[in-house]
Amino acid sequence: MKKALKYFAGSLIVFIALAVIGLYATGKAWVIKALVYNYVNIDDNDIFIQRKVENGTPRPWAVSAHYNKIPLDTATANELVRERSVAYLIIQNDSLLYEAYWDGYSDSSLSNSFSMSKSVIGVLTGIALKQGYIKNLEQTVGEFIPEYKDNSKGKLTLRQLITMSAALSWDEAYSSLFSVTTEAYYGKDLKGLMDRLEVVGVPGKNYYYQGGATQLLAMVIMRATGKNLSEYCAASLWQPLGAEHPAEWTIDKDGGMEKASCCIYSNARDFARIGALYLHLGNMYGQQLLDTSFVQQSVVPAPLLDEGKPNTEYGYQWWISEVDGNKIFYCRGILGQYIVVVPSKNLIIVRLGHHRNQAADGSLIDLPLYVRGALKMAS
Repeated sequence: MKKALKYFAGSLIVFIALAVIGLYATGKAWVIKALVYNYVNIDDNDIFIQRKVENGTPRPWAVSAHYNKIPLDTATANELVRERSVAYLIIQNDSLLYEAYWDGYSDSSLSNSFSMSKSVIGVLTGIALKQGYIKNLEQTVGEFIPEYKDNSKGKLTLRQLITMSAALSWDEAYSSLFSVTTEAYYGKDLKGLMDRLEVVGVPGKNYYYQGGATQLLAMVIMRATGKNLSEYCAASLWQPLGAEHPAEWTIDKDGGMEKASCCIYSNARDFARIGALYLHLGNMYGQQLLDTSFVQQSVVPAPLLDEGKPNTEYGYQWWISEVDGNKIFYCRGILGQYIVVVPSKNLIIVRLGHHRNQAADGSLIDLPLYVRGALKMAS
């Protein structure tokens, strides 16, 4: 029995060693990290290299006279606890109305945005347009990234990227160990990954959610401005928004590229400023950071087909929906990260946490509850 166990243990060690060697030899060493950490976490900044997004002069939120005086309704409170929330914040009329934190988090704790960062890339695109780095959304990728000029990616327009209609060879599979999405998250060569992508459908026709489209759009912004994303975001967005704390943005390797389709780390109060910017049609503290028309186009459905039907839920890297007759637009991340704007009520809602509540058909169960909770508090 002991000999058999020793033989099995020795064989297992040899198998693991060969598997590791094979992964390195085939350029898939990132799979090891994915196996070790198993699944994404809101505190993954501890396992990756971060680049700081510097803030400037802080502009703290005003505090409502009703701040934390109105109790949260039971249904919303239960959902927040059940999905292991770490932050829930409501701002109305540019004043803090309610906030709560759990699990040791606070108003300054960093937490992963996940795909909410896609909306930030949408915002930065609008700012680059306003500043003249980009002329219009009909420009092609090849105009900014010469090495892509003669391949299918180079012919894509920025409009096709920002509306998620680029038809790239990108599989948005979060549970697959070997998917391009997993490689983008755990890997160390985003540029190499993007070099491999091709257009495999008809661009500009169908909506298909792909992080690769956002990453390619971010590469255009970097080439257009001559800055990395963190530098450009800091100077053109984070500082004008009056953020109270620096943010962090995960990069693929030391000196590398930001993971644009995910991975900005900040807190609920500072994330809310992104919603405030769009609530105020691109204006913050009297400064017009991006054109009003761009904001308005960002939060209406792009004229595309979604599984054969008209797209109703996606604009320029922003989601669109309705809750109890109230039109909303929002950023969202895979674990239930939300920045929600309810224009009719002058409301901004931020929820951060470990889990989201989603039905089998993909519809969100938690988001309407979080919005309803805020609506019940709103004057």
